[in-house]
Amino acid sequence: MNHAPVDSLPADAADPVRHAVERLRASADGGVALSVGDVDRLARLAIASDFAVDTLARQRALFARLLADDGAAALPPPVLEPGNRGDWAALLRRYRTAESTRLVWRDVHGLDDVEATLAGSTALADTCLRLAHDALEAEFAARHGVVRDPDGQPVRLVVFGLGKLGGGELNFSSDVDLVYGYEHDGESDGARPLAAELWFSRLGQQLAKLLDEVTADGFCHRVDLRLRPYGNAGRVAWSFAAMEQYFQHEGRDWERYAWQKARAVAGDLGAGERFLDVLRPFVYRRYLDYGALDGLRAMKAAISAEVARKELADDIKRGPGGIREIEFLVQALQLIRGGREPELRERGLQVALAALVEAHQVEPDAGAALKAAYRFLRRLENRLQMLRDAQVHALPDSATDRARIAVALDHPDWPALRDALDHHRALVSEEFAALLAPRRRPQAADALATYWQALRAAGDASGGDAEVLADAGFTEPREADALLRDFARSPGVRGLSDGTRARLDRVLPALLQGAARSSQPLLALRRLVALLHNILRRSAYLALLDEQPAALARLVEVVGHSALLAERLALHPLLLDELLDSRVGGPLPGRDELVEACVMVASDRDDTEPDDTEAVLNALNEVRQALSFRIAMATRDGRQPAVDSARQLAWLADGVVRRVLALATREVAAAHGRVPGARFAVLGYGSLGGEELGFGSDLDLVFLYDAPADAQSDGARALDASRWFARLAQKVVALLGTPSAAGRLFDVDVRLRPDGAKGLLVSSLASFADYQRNRAWTWEHQALVRARCLAGDAGLCADFGTVRGQTLARERDPAQVRADVSKMRGRMRAELDRSDAAGFDLKQGEGGLVDLEFLLQALVLDHADAHPALLEPRDTPGLVDALQHAGVFDRATAEALHAAHATLLARGLECTLDRRARRVPPDDGIEQARAAIRDAARAHGLDFAGVATANP
Repeated sequence: MNHAPVDSLPADAADPVRHAVERLRASADGGVALSVGDVDRLARLAIASDFAVDTLARQRALFARLLADDGAAALPPPVLEPGNRGDWAALLRRYRTAESTRLVWRDVHGLDDVEATLAGSTALADTCLRLAHDALEAEFAARHGVVRDPDGQPVRLVVFGLGKLGGGELNFSSDVDLVYGYEHDGESDGARPLAAELWFSRLGQQLAKLLDEVTADGFCHRVDLRLRPYGNAGRVAWSFAAMEQYFQHEGRDWERYAWQKARAVAGDLGAGERFLDVLRPFVYRRYLDYGALDGLRAMKAAISAEVARKELADDIKRGPGGIREIEFLVQALQLIRGGREPELRERGLQVALAALVEAHQVEPDAGAALKAAYRFLRRLENRLQMLRDAQVHALPDSATDRARIAVALDHPDWPALRDALDHHRALVSEEFAALLAPRRRPQAADALATYWQALRAAGDASGGDAEVLADAGFTEPREADALLRDFARSPGVRGLSDGTRARLDRVLPALLQGAARSSQPLLALRRLVALLHNILRRSAYLALLDEQPAALARLVEVVGHSALLAERLALHPLLLDELLDSRVGGPLPGRDELVEACVMVASDRDDTEPDDTEAVLNALNEVRQALSFRIAMATRDGRQPAVDSARQLAWLADGVVRRVLALATREVAAAHGRVPGARFAVLGYGSLGGEELGFGSDLDLVFLYDAPADAQSDGARALDASRWFARLAQKVVALLGTPSAAGRLFDVDVRLRPDGAKGLLVSSLASFADYQRNRAWTWEHQALVRARCLAGDAGLCADFGTVRGQTLARERDPAQVRADVSKMRGRMRAELDRSDAAGFDLKQGEGGLVDLEFLLQALVLDHADAHPALLEPRDTPGLVDALQHAGVFDRATAEALHAAHATLLARGLECTLDRRARRVPPDDGIEQARAAIRDAARAHGLDFAGVATANP
């Protein structure tokens, strides 16, 4: 530890410090002789804090304790009882003074870092608030009784700490920002009853007075109640319902920042946290909220005006590059993204900054510089306040004070401290200015901006000139002009606020310029206008496009090239967030991550409180939409092969089914109890089972159960096992297809169950095994090749695997297999093939994907008895590889089939992304793929071409 001897101070500063040291030495109990080390420690303390010297001179026991153990443990808090009511204020003040002095001692001697000092100041305020509140609450209850809720349970005041108190980073001599709330209205039950509002308001006023009032012992904590709704003009205490209404209709941007750090610090802490959960959507919006920057700009402008008016340039809190700018920068980035990324919802600044760096929202070097600046500024702020226990943030004018602070902070002199301070402030100012600076966007041509503003301002046919659109690159300028005129006259545009209208005036010309450069300008414009209609009432989305030109450019690109993505963006603007999500351009999640993302949606809080079904479905759909959008973007950009995208879509569906099964099980069990000893499983068939799902594909599902004979559910409305599981399957299908605000999850096809549409929706394991063994058609065994268990009881899934394996490994007549498969393929092609001379049906056409599926399924049925490894894969690439390893395919055939499958699948996904039928004009790539499938089929006795009915 570097010592700061008195001799390093200028003479005019050294003499008062020497006097303070002598005062402390004279205060030592019994005139105990102090060692040289003790005197040195006192000197260092005296340089840093007159407040601490005064306290130790008055509280000799504290002095002795600090000399003995350096204040290793916090001091015991006072006891506030009715019997010492007249001493409450004095006890609290002396405790606060003593504990604060302990914090000074440990800080000055390098025993605590700045984080520990801030945490100690916060804990001290929490303790004083709790002690004072609890003592006053008991006094009020004795006088007026207790307020009770409709169930007769006591209602208590909740004291919310905002700002640095809420964030756990209270500076040394800060005031405390408090808001008072209570969970239920009512009236107290005492002899002198009071209405809830009056009861809690009076309690809150008494609490503030007990802490804030200056007495002979000073003050405990300065209390600021101005952050409550309507400030000083508002009620002192608010019911939660009234506060919720206020924030819903009157809440302002600065209040979102204020409540971002809010924490229940005294009273009913549980009720307080419940209210903060309710308030979270006000603070953190569900979308990327670049509108938060508008509120930040307004607050920064007001602070800058105050700094200029009051000449606060040397204020390390509010001045340029000060603490407030670091706080605002971090909080703004939290508000922008915290609605989508819960890990950013931290109260403490340094923890939040680390989370932003981890989320790639702040560069690591910038994060390190901001952290270092924050720690430096907060330590300096504490030392300014420790000097005389004053709530100051400005650098001192006194040369003596400057010298003392510099030396106490281990700088040789004030200029050295000032150089370090200026360095940190410059870095902070640079980062803060970069956040608020208007983003560079490709400048829309002046003519387009003028055209749009004239069109909007006129509101009729007189504004704008369509030739401007032709000059910009629109090949159909009159149609584009008519579309924009209708848009300009729409109620949505006419009803915009001034701020939102200004954003639209900046965004729309840039969108027009981007659309004009696309391959189909009018089509891109139609899609963009449809999207704009949907987001006009949600100004945050316009703010995103206005603040982030990268998102705007990406939007034009996506809309111009994918009808499916354009449609989804228009229907679900929340997906606009994905255009800026750093994960969009990165690696896609694997199976476990995709499944977990769905399974963890709105997880059950306990076994007695059921999920809100509508909320879960909506949240689950948002997750599905976002992840499938990300997969679609990777497919469209060519960042991963179509085979990978199809597999990820299937894994995503697996996760959705698992989450919906859990939700359905809870609902059926709530109505009918559970069936003891029973098992249930959901099977995926078709493209889902084969992990080859497309965008917008439905799910082929089959349901199995297994239960003891005569089993019944154990609820009040008991059902036998077959009916219970039928209800469960019906519930799963219904929930998957239920429309929500984010759309429906999936359409479901259950026709592949035993006996098809005529059979039971749910099969017992025994009946399923018997059906596959004795009555199933060859095509049903083909379907079993791709079937897999998606969700449900692991043991039942294993039993299904056994039945499947036994069924597929049965010895068969190869000629009969080929005849059956060819016959079924002929029937399907006659009904489903849409190929003609102009276009080839990628799925059902001759040499298409279904031909490849039938080929692989026929070979599995033919060879699985001799090669059990053929039973493992369900996906097309896996089956091709397994057949090669079994010697059924040679290497050249396997490679040709892999290439054919990849080509046809990729072309099919391209069609889906552009909302086109999966029919393409034949080209060399298509013909090569068809030939590979056709040749492999013929080589194994399956001449699918011979059953074709509509060949190109």
